[in-house]
Amino acid sequence: MITNGFTYIAVLMFIAGGLLFLEKNLKWKIFNIVPPLVFIYVINMILCTAGVFNSDGCSAAYSALKNNLLYAMIFVMLLRCDFRKLAKLGGRMIAIFLGCSLTLAIGTIVAYPIFMNTMGGAEKTWAAVAALYASWVGGSGNMAAMEAAFTIDPGAYGAALALDTVCYSVWIALLLLAVKIAPKWNKVCKADTSKLDAVAEAANAELSEKKLPTSGDWIFLIGLSLMVSVISQVAGAAINNGLCAIGLDMFGSATCITLFVTVLGLVCAMTPLGKLAAVEELSTVYLYLVVSLLASRATLVDLVAAPMWIVYGFFILAIHVVLMFVLSKIFKWDLCMVSTASLANIGGSASAPIVATAYNPNFAGIGVLMGVLGAAIGNFCGLAMGAILQIFV
Repeated sequence: MITNGFTYIAVLMFIAGGLLFLEKNLKWKIFNIVPPLVFIYVINMILCTAGVFNSDGCSAAYSALKNNLLYAMIFVMLLRCDFRKLAKLGGRMIAIFLGCSLTLAIGTIVAYPIFMNTMGGAEKTWAAVAALYASWVGGSGNMAAMEAAFTIDPGAYGAALALDTVCYSVWIALLLLAVKIAPKWNKVCKADTSKLDAVAEAANAELSEKKLPTSGDWIFLIGLSLMVSVISQVAGAAINNGLCAIGLDMFGSATCITLFVTVLGLVCAMTPLGKLAAVEELSTVYLYLVVSLLASRATLVDLVAAPMWIVYGFFILAIHVVLMFVLSKIFKWDLCMVSTASLANIGGSASAPIVATAYNPNFAGIGVLMGVLGAAIGNFCGLAMGAILQIFV
């Protein structure tokens, strides 16, 4: 058993860093199937199950760091979500992305009453499903952000992460295979691709401006994000007290804090802060530490429901496909952009270019910007989904 809080954090960071080192330097193929983030979660769950982290010292360090770093992560993550850049996608591309988000929401809500009792019951799972949906709109950062807004059962969170990993791995393979049927899809849907090249050129021009971060960028951004975390918690609590005073007590303090830091991040993204070179790197560091902290409070016993979670995930995807085909017929959407938007939702900005470039190397920028759009709205979508799913509790 680890009894010292500093040792606890050191072990968590060593595990995360070690797995990322192995992925980068040894290039094991297993990491192409199961990302390091999942290994981090499982390894820490094993250690938690074995009682390694079950001490007062670990609990004190967890309580001191988890929420504070989580709000800092949300702020940094959203600094790259400048809505002025997203305008380069054009209305049609944004509509396709939102169509994917909507159909995934419909699938999540329709299938939830069918599967909730086999996944652990509504009281245990609704928050984890809302977090999953936030991830399927934005990314892993949005999923972790929901931990700040909801009280999520650690085991259900782990099962949702398992669903996310398995469904994503299968989904990206299916979308790449679907490239061959694009001509048939486009013919049936009478797809309009006339403006695609112009949008791709504008998106790629935006991505070519990235600079390498300096030590000054890192130090300033760490200090800023930690101070924002403090300010957001004070402001969020004050907003919650104000809302309760006028009878709007349905919004919890954690929800108000999450909304405040989300809006603040999106506003700051349109200032020079959004151009700091260390934004993506620091948000990744925060994400891995936060996920490690969450995993250290979960046990493997809770993963017994994971198989039914995975079935639930594929059921959602089946509804998603059917509804997206219907929307494509109505609005004449092409399979390239539908597939890119779908993976931008489910996989995020790092994954969407994989499918986009399978159609045309010039489309990589479109995939990245779609993923950025998802990160910008993912927290709002997750909170909305949570409000809906609580009806079943």
